Amino acid sequence: MSTTSPLSSLALEEANVACNQGAGEMDARQILRQATKLWREAYRYQMEGKLDRAIELYRHSIEVYPTAEAHTFLGWAMSFQGRLGEATQECLRAIEIDAEFGNPYNDIGVYLMQQDKLDESISWLEKAKQAKRYEPRQFPFLNLGRIYVRQGRWWEALREFEEAVRLAPRDARAARILHSLRARLN
Repeated sequence: MSTTSPLSSLALEEANVACNQGAGEMDARQILRQATKLWREAYRYQMEGKLDRAIELYRHSIEVYPTAEAHTFLGWAMSFQGRLGEATQECLRAIEIDAEFGNPYNDIGVYLMQQDKLDESISWLEKAKQAKRYEPRQFPFLNLGRIYVRQGRWWEALREFEEAVRLAPRDARAARILHSLRARLN
């Protein structure tokens, strides 16, 4: 997941519409700025392992202005608490807000993988691969490759790992995974 550009231009457009419809005195940029600030603060707490506080702040960000990013990251934090059903619901809300944001598709795929629902996860990861807006782009390819390895579909796994490395040539972990599978197949 990426924090460099946390909120979509779609969110800004929607905030403008909300403001024009009488959402209050704050203009759209101030609303979005406040939601972004809360989202980033939540992310910092999550990275420190303070999940309850992170969840509280993601929810506050959503109250200020709901974004696909805040819902996705709220779900991600919940997943660390084993709350995969709730995490999935947050990702579905994110998709409703911005269907072009790929992270929630990938995350749903991962939550299904964690529940050993490998076949169900494939379609979600394929959607993540096709998403217009997704960072880090290689993740759904790596996750699909992992599924295919677990299913004994070695050549399909190889193709996914090769694409992951092509998309992110500096990702040492992806390169190691690819090298390991190639060694296995030789």
